[in-house]
Amino acid sequence: MPKKKFILTAKEVINLEIKALQNLKKALNNSFNKVVSEIIKCQSKVILCGVGKSGLIASKIAATLASVGTPSFSISASEASHGDLGMISKKDVLIILSNSGDTSELRNIIQYAKRNKILLIGIVSKKESVLYKASDIKLVTPKVTEAGGVVPTASTTAQLALGDAIAIATMKSKKFTKIDFKKLHPAGSLGAQLRTVEDIMIKGKKIPFVNENLKMSKALNILTKKSLGILIIRNKNRKTIGIITDGQIRRFNQKNINFQSLPVKKIMTKKPIYIDKNELAAKALSIMNTKKITSLLVNNKQKTLNTIGVIHIHTILQTNIS
Repeated sequence: MPKKKFILTAKEVINLEIKALQNLKKALNNSFNKVVSEIIKCQSKVILCGVGKSGLIASKIAATLASVGTPSFSISASEASHGDLGMISKKDVLIILSNSGDTSELRNIIQYAKRNKILLIGIVSKKESVLYKASDIKLVTPKVTEAGGVVPTASTTAQLALGDAIAIATMKSKKFTKIDFKKLHPAGSLGAQLRTVEDIMIKGKKIPFVNENLKMSKALNILTKKSLGILIIRNKNRKTIGIITDGQIRRFNQKNINFQSLPVKKIMTKKPIYIDKNELAAKALSIMNTKKITSLLVNNKQKTLNTIGVIHIHTILQTNIS
């Protein structure tokens, strides 16, 4: 084939798959709602199964569901007939993917599901098939024209998109948040971007607290010891009332010869900027960049004047958050 026709072939394949997705979108009906509802109600596991390319799509859908808070895994249809049926319990939801719905390897697992009254969801194209007739809930994928005539392409694209739609609809219904997502994805750049302020804040004895009446001469020693470049000022009730930065101290020192004899409350900036412990660290970085500051005080929204931590720009950057 001449090279100039490679792109033409690529466009033909993509157009076939686009058409399959457009037809899938039109075909969605109340069966989709039933599937999502059953997955949400499931108190056990969602198990996906398919043969060949559909089996690969089943594995991907299972991985997506698991990543957004629905315990899921995929099983091999052939291995199911050699003992893996024991992985399926009566409380599970079983989803089988098959374009034809008549693949011989699926018959044993279909029979097992019916015999044990396991909820069976069929994602299938042919209504006259064994899978369609046996399924408790039927998700029909429109008939497609495969790229190259026979290779599973448009059909598996439709299956994949349908699986993604199920996963996201389930996730939204469960109110699965970014914080929940972060708990399941602690590693890599994605995990870093989803880290919260509480995950990386400085806390406990490392926080540079000083009393409002402490003289600056002693406060400077604490500033040096804590090495954060700030002092957090509290009143007698241990409520935060202000903040002093090393930049402030340098500027004040240039104007006041005797500033070391002053109490810290005479120098502090009132109403320091806070961030809630549950906010993303990326948001803290954005605030610092906007306000042109290097630290934020951390609190719990329910107790706004109780400083529970400090988040510093260097700490954020060291964790590869941007």
